[in-house]
Amino acid sequence: MPTTPKQIDLWRSLPKEHQQLEFKEAKAQYDTRKLCGYCVGIANEGGGQLLLGIEDQHPRKIVGSQAFPDTNAIAQKLFEWIGFRVDVEAVDHPDGRVVIFHIPSRPRGTAYHYEGKYLMRSGEELVPMSEDRLRAIFAEGQPDWLEEPSKIRLSGPDIVDLLDTQTYFELRKLAYPTAQKGVLERLEQDRLIEHDGAGRFTIKRLGALLLAKRLSDFADVARKAARVVVYSGSSKVNTKLEQTGSRGYAVGFQGLVQFVMAQLPQNEVIEDALRREQKLVPEIVIRELVANALIHQDFLVTGASVMIEVYDDRIEISNPGEPIVPVERFIDGYQSRNERLADLMRRMGACEEKSSGIDKVVGTVEAFQLPAPDFTITHKRTVAVVYGHRQFETMARADRTRACYQHAALKHVMRQHMTNKSLRERFGLSDDKSTVVSQVIAAAIEEKLIKPDESVGESRRLARYLPFWA
Repeated sequence: MPTTPKQIDLWRSLPKEHQQLEFKEAKAQYDTRKLCGYCVGIANEGGGQLLLGIEDQHPRKIVGSQAFPDTNAIAQKLFEWIGFRVDVEAVDHPDGRVVIFHIPSRPRGTAYHYEGKYLMRSGEELVPMSEDRLRAIFAEGQPDWLEEPSKIRLSGPDIVDLLDTQTYFELRKLAYPTAQKGVLERLEQDRLIEHDGAGRFTIKRLGALLLAKRLSDFADVARKAARVVVYSGSSKVNTKLEQTGSRGYAVGFQGLVQFVMAQLPQNEVIEDALRREQKLVPEIVIRELVANALIHQDFLVTGASVMIEVYDDRIEISNPGEPIVPVERFIDGYQSRNERLADLMRRMGACEEKSSGIDKVVGTVEAFQLPAPDFTITHKRTVAVVYGHRQFETMARADRTRACYQHAALKHVMRQHMTNKSLRERFGLSDDKSTVVSQVIAAAIEEKLIKPDESVGESRRLARYLPFWA
């Protein structure tokens, strides 16, 4: 069915471009190499539309395009250049000619490339696909690593000896069956073990990873045990302690969190003229970030595990693999590469409901007026850094603007708004510091982390702010 001017206006009205939608002015012509790149990039993101003849900034005025007068010819050329069919049509909108490229999704398990480059969208740009993203695409349709067997041909008593079934039932808040058969049936229902029909059982890697009494009993998952390293000072020069987890993620989770909390430095704070000691960061922050790292790791990255590194002034929690969701969208976005693992960890009380963990971390950090956590990507790892208390005056510009962005994002997902006043309160500053906070807001706008909410007009008194993506 041909695209109508009404549909074009609907696309134009969307708040922003996304991975499946791109606008270009292209009044007279458009570079065919760029065209090929966008077709490949959008196909790799699931398919979508590229529209020529429309400004890419709001209000997305239609300027008309004379590019590619013969749409059939360019469709044929594209097939020769990139190897898959793209439908092309020209629509006579009342405000000008619009050329639309309807780009199909890549096939499952396949990534398209152009001139040897596997491309994807990042913001408004085309960038080469990360190694993690490519590996995830090529692994589509293959058996899930977690669903593969870890140990086979086991008896019922073997299962109970290897897996901590008692803690499993306690975490699920279920009564422990009086007969071993009931225990095995429940584990089968959760697809943690399988019965081979001949009286023998298989423990899946997921079952071993969650419930193992001793991870060392399972050679293929033992390397996935979380490691805790404690350093003296703020660098890696002096290692004070190193410990590797020995139990499954679910049955050993509470013990892991408590062990980490026991290693955290104490900070001295004064409240109501009373001096008291408190841990470097609250337990809920450690709990959520450790759970997040366990759940979202890439199990196909070999020889790597979740790391929890404790310094005098911060904690760094990292996991193998790059995230599926961009780090700047951790607060409002959610996508797990290990959905079954995430679901079972939630059902056993190890983490929050879907997508709320990072929100809770940022909210808790704000409540304790700590520096904003820093989420970064290093080589094949995702890193979350949380800091101990630091006075506003000693924070670097990056610390302040990061806190400003996270505050705006958190307010937005809570259907509230960031203002100068709310950011002052987040930093624990008095009313006479509004000018200083205005400077932080201006810096965050300059870095394109936040933007003014245009719906309230230009009044400085009513000014409020949104994350850049809202």
